[in-house]
Amino acid sequence: MIVAQSTLAQEPEVTIERAGNKVTAALAGYWTAEHARKVEALVGEIAAEADRSNLILDLKGVKRLDTLGAWVLDRTRHELGEKGLASDFVNASQEQHILLNEVAYRGFQEQPQVRRSRFVDFLVDVGQTVTGAGSDLVRGVAFLGELVSAFIRVVLNPRRFRGTAVINQLEQIAYRGVPIIVLISFLVGAIVAQQGIFQLVKFGATPFVVDLIGILVMRELGVLLTSIMVAGRSGSAFTAEIGSMKMREEIDALRVMGLDPIEVLILPRILALIIGLPLLTFIASIAALLGGGVTAWIYGDISPDVFLTRLKASIAFNTFMVGIIKAPFMAMIIGIIATLEGLAVQGSAESLGRHVTSSVVKAIFMVIVLDGLFAMFFAAIRY
Repeated sequence: MIVAQSTLAQEPEVTIERAGNKVTAALAGYWTAEHARKVEALVGEIAAEADRSNLILDLKGVKRLDTLGAWVLDRTRHELGEKGLASDFVNASQEQHILLNEVAYRGFQEQPQVRRSRFVDFLVDVGQTVTGAGSDLVRGVAFLGELVSAFIRVVLNPRRFRGTAVINQLEQIAYRGVPIIVLISFLVGAIVAQQGIFQLVKFGATPFVVDLIGILVMRELGVLLTSIMVAGRSGSAFTAEIGSMKMREEIDALRVMGLDPIEVLILPRILALIIGLPLLTFIASIAALLGGGVTAWIYGDISPDVFLTRLKASIAFNTFMVGIIKAPFMAMIIGIIATLEGLAVQGSAESLGRHVTSSVVKAIFMVIVLDGLFAMFFAAIRY
């Protein structure tokens, strides 16, 4: 019985009195979210009674007022004001005044709908993409200049060189990346050999698969596969690491301490990439040739002695050097893109994820573009 009385005492109530052109609504009880339905019903009665009159909302009897109750009351006052009727709160405590001011009702105007053309939107997207690519190119060139400047400062003052950081990054990039790169390269070499034998056997030219594997792996596949895997593995790690430091303001802290973030964070990573990618390219090429040799032996009945003899006759030193020459340039591209995207991270996890994805996509795209440019260059000079 006591509980019932207590619950009844908490119910919101209103007493409405009319005096001429003025309506006074005396509120009482708990105007809170747990009584939301009754609050809305009572406010509807108040609004109906004050349809053509000025309204005074007396809060003296209100025992508790929360965000919902305050917002509903202020909404009613706002709607009556739009009709040209005055309404105000009286006998409100200081806490109630503060709450009413904080949750003040605001109307939102609907944005006018603009008719759009899908074709125009497509052209806008293309234009924004081209503009963004141009901006990325300018930022990349400027960043390369900063990187070269930092490298010159380190060369002129060797004590600034962070050899430990380079060795640590070299371990992460090259040493720990060997197993996955060897496995992928071995499988790709085996697949290329199998498909080559499958096609060449129709013409009775199965031994030429050795020439195919040797030239393709040494000139293109070895460095291309390695660069793509490094971009996905190490490039994304660079972006995530630097982006996380940017989010936690650690890069700003380095600047406050008088340290150059490019010398401390970025230069060791890019130097490790430039050193590690040619080494991984060489290992990947050997693994791909091994995979091709095993497949040629099992699937094409080409013995290892014949495979090695023909491989020696089909490739030259320049065939090997083409892939090795490409590797440092691809490492530079991957490093610049990965670190730039990391420095562009804002203060949210969503931004970090977006820039990590962008880093991998841009790096792989630029690696393929650079490989195509090198292919045309070496063909032009007949190397």
